[in-house]
Amino acid sequence: MNKVDLYDIGLSERFIQEATSYKENLYLARVSAQHKEIYKVITENGEIPAEVLGKLSFLASSPADYPAVGDWVMVDRADSKSGNAIIHHLLTRKSCLERKAAGTGYESQIIAANIDTVFICMSLNNDYNLRRIERYLSIVWESMATPVIVLTKADLCDDVSAKLAEIKSIALGVDVVVTSSVSNDGFTDIIKYLHKGKTVAFIGSSGVGKSTLINKLLGKEMLMTKEIRADDDKGRHTTTHRQLLVLPGGRVVLDTPGMRELQLASADLSKSFADIEELAEQCHFRDCCHESEPKCAVKKAIEDGILSLKRFENYKKLQQEMKYAERKNAMTAAQAEKMKIIEMMGSLNARKQVSKNNKKQ
Repeated sequence: MNKVDLYDIGLSERFIQEATSYKENLYLARVSAQHKEIYKVITENGEIPAEVLGKLSFLASSPADYPAVGDWVMVDRADSKSGNAIIHHLLTRKSCLERKAAGTGYESQIIAANIDTVFICMSLNNDYNLRRIERYLSIVWESMATPVIVLTKADLCDDVSAKLAEIKSIALGVDVVVTSSVSNDGFTDIIKYLHKGKTVAFIGSSGVGKSTLINKLLGKEMLMTKEIRADDDKGRHTTTHRQLLVLPGGRVVLDTPGMRELQLASADLSKSFADIEELAEQCHFRDCCHESEPKCAVKKAIEDGILSLKRFENYKKLQQEMKYAERKNAMTAAQAEKMKIIEMMGSLNARKQVSKNNKKQ
């Protein structure tokens, strides 16, 4: 069996240092996939199935406390000869890309963990949306990873230069790569961001061409794709779960399913909207709401055509969404803590009752 060099897939001294704090006879592994309760992890002996220890599951107060694809974990075995590995501990994440879970709840969902670079993929056809890019950038900057915008299907766009100028006006300080699967343009630029021991996550809407790009990097058709439909020029996305893939030479990419909605769990608006926040510093009033206050630098920038009104409106919308999410997260955390205390008290009372019954006997 060929040994896996865990350093090639992202292991660093910080994880090794944390791993030494656990005294059990455990092994380091990285989560490569998840299918409901069953995971796949990569150990020094290769990829094996795994599941979460009951105690770890009991202590989890939200889905974000469970292992996610990209996480480093401690498992009880390095091969699957005697069954599934058991995940005992989740190591502290160095970066975490998350969103609010789909639906009406308020819990966070981890999209990817321990990533270095995030490729925000958007096709230059019907999927093109500046406001969505602003949303993606806010989440990626918060994750502690570095965003790179990857524009796909350039062959379907009549004026790539105009689109590129629009994106650069809102993606301040962010690299932008233009690609086309038809002519292979931009593929060499993608490779420049891939380095041994580093992890790149691909995110974006369904059908933007993430799987096509990853297949090119793998050098084989490992991920399923479907052709673009003639009636709406959209590709059909077929990835159904997150998965970590090791490229030749020790480079790692993380593929994700297309996201129909991307609600904020946390975000860094100070980086994604740095221009607006810099303007706000110039307002006459420190607590300026940029509405009816006099000497408002933000309003003046909009009137002078320096700042797009739509960009400012999206900024305000994301601010409100963030405040709402923070309130709900605080409520959810308090409720989870209350339930944990109730469960612990119930368990304690049950043990006391058993003890009383034993004494009576």
